[in-house]
Amino acid sequence: MSTQEKVEEQVETLEDVQKNNEIVLYNDEVNTFDHVIETLIFACDHSAEQAEQCSIIVHYKGKCTVKTGQYEELKPRCSKLLEAGLSAEII
Repeated sequence: MSTQEKVEEQVETLEDVQKNNEIVLYNDEVNTFDHVIETLIFACDHSAEQAEQCSIIVHYKGKCTVKTGQYEELKPRCSKLLEAGLSAEII
């Protein structure tokens, strides 16, 4: 086995061990763009531009991944989204 093959194998193994979860935000007919943007900035530490882009994707596509990471890190963020009246889940 070559050095390159060993490195590739180690990288693949590391990626499997550190599987990230995602917070998916879903579209609704209730919340305004401004509310969604403000909530993403507050709950997910998005920049204003990033929050705006996510809100547009949610509006037109029906859903958008707004944050990735370890479950323990995402749970309080997702709770903040839900408490603000948004529809989201961790997958």
